[in-house]
Amino acid sequence: METLLNWHKKNHEKRLYGRYIHVANILEILQELPSDFEVKKQGVSVENKPIHTVTIGTGKIKILLWSQMHGNESTTTKALFDLFLAFQDPNAVYDFTAILSSCTLCIVPILNPDGAAAYTRVNANQVDLNRDAQNRSQPESNLLWSIYKEFEPDFCFNLHGQRTIFGFEDTGKPSILSFLAPSANVERSVTLSRKRSMQVIAHIHNVLSPYLPGNIGLYDDGFNHNCAGDTFQADGTPTILFEAGHYPNDYDREITRQFVFMAIVAALEHISSPVFVDENMYFTIPEHQKCYCDILFKNSLDGDIGIQYTEKLTRNTIAFIPEFSSKDTTSSMFGHRVIDASGLKIKKLLEEKVIGKPDIRHLTLDEGVTITL
Repeated sequence: METLLNWHKKNHEKRLYGRYIHVANILEILQELPSDFEVKKQGVSVENKPIHTVTIGTGKIKILLWSQMHGNESTTTKALFDLFLAFQDPNAVYDFTAILSSCTLCIVPILNPDGAAAYTRVNANQVDLNRDAQNRSQPESNLLWSIYKEFEPDFCFNLHGQRTIFGFEDTGKPSILSFLAPSANVERSVTLSRKRSMQVIAHIHNVLSPYLPGNIGLYDDGFNHNCAGDTFQADGTPTILFEAGHYPNDYDREITRQFVFMAIVAALEHISSPVFVDENMYFTIPEHQKCYCDILFKNSLDGDIGIQYTEKLTRNTIAFIPEFSSKDTTSSMFGHRVIDASGLKIKKLLEEKVIGKPDIRHLTLDEGVTITL
């Protein structure tokens, strides 16, 4: 994994960068894939944008992977295209032969192309596709279901991105990656499919912990049948939720993509050449909490003040607009950036100069202190 990580730093898909990734960015790359990659247009979105699958491998174990179900969660999409490059590169210092001879991967790079273009969580009809698995009211939801039924996967990888708010209250560390073996019922039983998901996640955790010590967590496992992962898990298919989080100072998620790439490889490695992993190791991974803000002003005359960025698509780039975090939660928060505001009264000036004026990125406090947000 060390050599593969070093390969990735030099050889990832450089045409995909930053947070704003949409269908127009990937079409040329899909067209350039060699013949052992089967690229197929499976359908269209509400706004008639194409939704593709990429199928690679010849093995009996079938794995369905989909990314950007939420249009503004693009880090895992970048990691998938990095994986495509690695499969093609004989100098990737990792032998993918075992994976591709044991497994067949069916990959949906962007399930929600309208949301990706608009940089929204929801689709063009303002529906969260990850809450539409039962109703299947949207063409994208129906398409994922039809691919699932036709492909009949042995495993599903549900690839997402999480906000900067997640961390670990006990240690103060941020949650850079998190995973979930979704529940298959309200009782959160360890069904056979969920057990298998837990084993895969435990293996990923074992492999990546040396690189992200204390920064890997679990998502809450409350059952919601409307979610895709819970639906597929309840249908008997082991499903793994991947969540790409925030690495310090990495708002473009270019470092996080490295670890998502490694996590996917580790999961494929375990599935293609399984060694026993006790599923109970899954429960030793800590569950993360909502305990972080982007900027934390400590010790001001108004107490601790948290700032959370709101992401806004502006001229084909993502602007990070500072807004107040809830005052009730700030006292229990950690900050990705911490500023000592001892002796300064900042709340009133922050309200005047930031809220509702996203063009202002500098803020002047009392005593003539200027902060760049």
